Amino acid sequence: MQRENNEDSYLVLNEKVSNLSNLYIVADGMGGHQSGEIASKKSISYFIKFINSKSCINDDILDFMVEAVKYSNKKVYEDSLENEKLTGMGTTFTACTIMNNKCYVTHVGDSRLYIINNNKIKIITTDHSYVNEMLRAGEITEEEAKVHPQKNALTRALGVDLNLEVDGYIFDINLNDIILICSDGLTNTVKDEELCTIISNKQTSLEKKVDILIDTANQNGGFDNITAILIELECD
Repeated sequence: MQRENNEDSYLVLNEKVSNLSNLYIVADGMGGHQSGEIASKKSISYFIKFINSKSCINDDILDFMVEAVKYSNKKVYEDSLENEKLTGMGTTFTACTIMNNKCYVTHVGDSRLYIINNNKIKIITTDHSYVNEMLRAGEITEEEAKVHPQKNALTRALGVDLNLEVDGYIFDINLNDIILICSDGLTNTVKDEELCTIISNKQTSLEKKVDILIDTANQNGGFDNITAILIELECD
């Protein structure tokens, strides 16, 4: 509701891509001019390029995805050095694949991945932000964190440095579990409890739930670009 340019990018592949059975990504770009939009798009493109050019060895799925993120980081960083207009560009990057009832997640930045089941919501990823570090250290309260002037300042992002530390997670996923991947345009305007209520509604289709999430974020101010992916396992 506030910005003319959308710096978020996303990918939804319910079919096989290289050794992965599926793939879901949210990237929230940052930088001057339109470089945030370029960074988020490039990050996904380079990630897919790596996935398609390599093979996952010995089922090391998470390691494979982490290496893909690091390759993407290197390429986006190199692009930023070659074009003055792209200097300083970067992006969050949260990706997952689901294979054999396990979810494999790679994560950088403050986009988030949640799992929702039994009317409960749990955040899997950790925000790489200055405010979250202060919150974890007990220097500020959760209420102070929500309005802190450095709320959007990241401690880690894809594309801003040659080397990048990437978080990786593996957890079990079962029928009726729902995964949410989203940019902070959603989580900064809709509380976790409300996310859980919307997503847990069994009378609403998955597609409609996404619409409701976006509409709710816009009704609460829509201060940033809003991207949300919902994933639910289906019976064979």
